[in-house]
Amino acid sequence: MYLVDTNIFLEVMLSQARSKECKVFLESVKEGVSKAFVTDFSIYSIMIIMSGLSKLDELKVFLSSLSAYRGLAIHRNGLKELLRAVETMKEKRLDLEDAIQYSAAMSLGVKAIVSFDKHFDGLEVPRAEPARLV
Repeated sequence: MYLVDTNIFLEVMLSQARSKECKVFLESVKEGVSKAFVTDFSIYSIMIIMSGLSKLDELKVFLSSLSAYRGLAIHRNGLKELLRAVETMKEKRLDLEDAIQYSAAMSLGVKAIVSFDKHFDGLEVPRAEPARLV
Protein backbone atom coordinates (compact mmCIF):
# COMPACT_ATOMS: atom_id res chain seq x y z
CA MET A 1 0.00 0.00 0.00
CA TYR A 2 1.14 3.49 -0.87
CA LEU A 3 0.03 7.05 -0.22
CA VAL A 4 -0.21 9.00 -3.47
CA ASP A 5 0.83 12.62 -3.06
CA THR A 6 -1.00 15.47 -4.74
CA ASN A 7 1.79 16.12 -7.25
CA ILE A 8 1.40 12.70 -8.91
CA PHE A 9 -2.16 13.45 -10.02
CA LEU A 10 -1.29 17.04 -10.95
CA GLU A 11 1.63 15.89 -13.08
CA VAL A 12 -0.84 14.02 -15.30
CA MET A 13 -3.63 16.58 -15.18
CA LEU A 14 -1.30 19.42 -16.18
CA SER A 15 0.64 17.34 -18.76
CA GLN A 16 3.94 18.04 -17.06
CA ALA A 17 7.36 16.55 -17.86
CA ARG A 18 6.97 13.32 -15.85
CA SER A 19 3.30 12.69 -16.59
CA LYS A 20 4.01 9.49 -18.51
CA GLU A 21 5.51 7.64 -15.53
CA CYS A 22 2.68 8.92 -13.33
CA LYS A 23 0.10 7.64 -15.82
CA VAL A 24 1.69 4.18 -15.78
CA PHE A 25 1.65 4.05 -11.99
CA LEU A 26 -1.88 5.44 -11.71
CA GLU A 27 -3.08 2.93 -14.30
CA SER A 28 -1.74 0.12 -12.10
CA VAL A 29 -3.76 1.58 -9.22
CA LYS A 30 -6.80 1.94 -11.45
CA GLU A 31 -6.56 -1.73 -12.44
CA GLY A 32 -6.07 -2.78 -8.81
CA VAL A 33 -2.56 -4.14 -9.40
CA SER A 34 -1.16 -1.55 -6.98
CA LYS A 35 -3.00 -0.52 -3.82
CA ALA A 36 -2.91 3.05 -2.64
CA PHE A 37 -4.55 5.77 -0.61
CA VAL A 38 -5.17 9.39 -1.49
CA THR A 39 -6.07 11.82 1.27
CA ASP A 40 -9.15 13.98 1.12
CA PHE A 41 -6.70 16.82 1.70
CA SER A 42 -4.98 15.98 -1.62
CA ILE A 43 -8.31 15.94 -3.40
CA TYR A 44 -9.22 19.36 -1.99
CA SER A 45 -5.77 20.70 -2.91
CA ILE A 46 -6.21 19.47 -6.48
CA MET A 47 -9.63 21.11 -6.58
CA ILE A 48 -8.19 24.44 -5.45
CA ILE A 49 -5.27 24.32 -7.90
CA MET A 50 -7.34 23.25 -10.91
CA SER A 51 -10.12 25.74 -10.22
CA GLY A 52 -7.51 28.49 -9.86
CA LEU A 53 -6.21 27.54 -13.32
CA SER A 54 -9.80 27.59 -14.67
CA LYS A 55 -9.51 23.89 -15.58
CA LEU A 56 -12.98 22.96 -14.40
CA ASP A 57 -13.68 20.38 -17.11
CA GLU A 58 -10.45 18.56 -16.26
CA LEU A 59 -11.32 18.77 -12.57
CA LYS A 60 -14.73 17.23 -13.19
CA VAL A 61 -13.11 14.37 -15.13
CA PHE A 62 -10.62 13.81 -12.31
CA LEU A 63 -13.28 13.72 -9.59
CA SER A 64 -15.51 11.44 -11.65
CA SER A 65 -12.62 9.07 -12.35
CA LEU A 66 -11.71 8.45 -8.71
CA SER A 67 -14.45 5.85 -8.22
CA ALA A 68 -13.05 3.82 -11.15
CA TYR A 69 -9.74 3.20 -9.36
CA ARG A 70 -10.07 -0.34 -8.04
CA GLY A 71 -6.86 -0.07 -5.99
CA LEU A 72 -7.48 3.39 -4.54
CA ALA A 73 -9.08 4.31 -1.22
CA ILE A 74 -9.79 7.83 -0.07
CA HIS A 75 -8.43 8.50 3.39
CA ARG A 76 -10.21 11.12 5.45
CA ASN A 77 -7.81 13.03 7.68
CA GLY A 78 -9.08 13.00 11.24
CA LEU A 79 -8.52 15.54 13.97
CA LYS A 80 -5.94 13.33 15.70
CA GLU A 81 -3.92 13.16 12.48
CA LEU A 82 -4.15 16.90 11.97
CA LEU A 83 -2.86 17.48 15.48
CA ARG A 84 -0.01 15.08 14.77
CA ALA A 85 0.68 17.03 11.58
CA VAL A 86 1.27 20.20 13.58
CA GLU A 87 3.79 18.37 15.76
CA THR A 88 5.36 16.88 12.65
CA MET A 89 5.82 20.36 11.21
CA LYS A 90 7.95 21.27 14.21
CA GLU A 91 9.82 17.97 14.52
CA LYS A 92 10.52 17.23 10.85
CA ARG A 93 10.54 20.80 9.55
CA LEU A 94 7.86 20.11 6.97
CA ASP A 95 5.32 22.59 5.67
CA LEU A 96 1.68 22.04 6.56
CA GLU A 97 0.74 20.19 3.37
CA ASP A 98 3.65 17.76 3.63
CA ALA A 99 3.07 17.26 7.36
CA ILE A 100 -0.58 16.34 6.74
CA GLN A 101 0.43 13.84 4.06
CA TYR A 102 3.20 12.40 6.23
CA SER A 103 0.91 12.09 9.24
CA ALA A 104 -1.61 10.18 7.12
CA ALA A 105 1.15 7.91 5.81
CA MET A 106 2.21 7.13 9.38
CA SER A 107 -1.37 6.40 10.46
CA LEU A 108 -1.98 4.15 7.47
CA GLY A 109 1.31 2.27 7.77
CA VAL A 110 2.04 2.54 4.04
CA LYS A 111 5.22 1.26 2.40
CA ALA A 112 6.00 4.63 0.84
CA ILE A 113 4.71 8.03 -0.15
CA VAL A 114 4.56 8.21 -3.95
CA SER A 115 5.80 11.70 -4.64
CA PHE A 116 8.34 13.88 -6.39
CA ASP A 117 8.61 16.02 -3.26
CA LYS A 118 12.10 15.54 -1.81
CA HIS A 119 10.97 16.95 1.55
CA PHE A 120 9.86 13.38 2.32
CA ASP A 121 13.39 12.00 1.89
CA GLY A 122 15.08 10.70 5.03
CA LEU A 123 11.87 10.19 7.02
CA GLU A 124 10.56 6.95 8.55
CA VAL A 125 8.11 6.46 5.69
CA PRO A 126 10.22 6.51 2.53
CA ARG A 127 9.43 8.44 -0.63
CA ALA A 128 9.15 6.51 -3.89
CA GLU A 129 8.88 7.88 -7.39
CA PRO A 130 6.23 6.25 -9.60
CA ALA A 131 8.69 4.85 -12.18
CA ARG A 132 10.29 2.69 -9.46
CA LEU A 133 6.98 1.07 -8.52
CA VAL A 134 5.82 -0.41 -11.83
